[in-house]
Amino acid sequence: MNGLVTQSLKGKGGKGMGYRRTGSALTAYYAGIDIGSTMTKVVILEDGILASIIGPTGPEHRRLANKVMNEAVIKAGVPFQAITYVVATGYGRINVPFADNQFTEITCHAKGITTLFPEARTIIDVGGQDLKAIRIDATGRTSDFVMNDKCAAGTGRFIEVIADTLGIPLDQVGDLSLQSKKPATISNICTIWAQQEVAARLAEGVPVPELLAGVHKSLADRIIRMVNRLKVEDAVILTGGGGKNRGLLKFLSEQLGRKILVPGEPLITGALGAALLGKEFVEKAKRNNSPYETKKRILEEIEIL
Repeated sequence: MNGLVTQSLKGKGGKGMGYRRTGSALTAYYAGIDIGSTMTKVVILEDGILASIIGPTGPEHRRLANKVMNEAVIKAGVPFQAITYVVATGYGRINVPFADNQFTEITCHAKGITTLFPEARTIIDVGGQDLKAIRIDATGRTSDFVMNDKCAAGTGRFIEVIADTLGIPLDQVGDLSLQSKKPATISNICTIWAQQEVAARLAEGVPVPELLAGVHKSLADRIIRMVNRLKVEDAVILTGGGGKNRGLLKFLSEQLGRKILVPGEPLITGALGAALLGKEFVEKAKRNNSPYETKKRILEEIEIL
């Protein structure tokens, strides 16, 4: 069965079923792993989040997935064998050998965000190399979405390239942009041309905060143009690495003309949604007294040929 184990919910409490006894009760644990273009995230879930881990995505997704998952279960204090169900998401989701199921990042982000923000109607996810906008209806379901994964413009990579050009740590560019009194005009939206334009303006003596404000304004303009292809409604939620950038948040809010909310940790919403969907799947099987299949709970290095 390709490493699959059929779990029966009859006579629950059997060894290896993903339950751990706590007194007279049985506790179920769920894991979500989100392999994005630049970062890999894991969430371990019980009644709430037990642990979350964020690490850089490398070229060997399977090996990294094992490493990050191992760190997460250690942090949660839960043996990997006790995890009831594992769901993978993100563009590298098919490369997670121990995942019991896979869901798209659109589905997982929507689930994670609507759990944190039931009032959410528009989600803007600014990742390292892609951009997503998701519209949520009144029932909490995805009603429409748009994506841009063909160009670095409009993504975190755009800011990363500019930060490298200016020699500024990536985690400082947003705050520095807020010091600007008159943002510079950055006319190029192509990452390479914008990089050259910023370098030229810097040589002319334009202050760094003004340049960074101009870059953030240009990035926000490109994002909003894509987001406006949806019918934007409140509440608007910003996730992904872009949610950690206060400069981007400011310009997005100004250009959209709306307040934008940000989760406490905007990088883990996809992994959280994956774990929640796994929990829903198992609980539905339990209600229906139906068996379900899981992979063997083994974390080991896998050679990528």
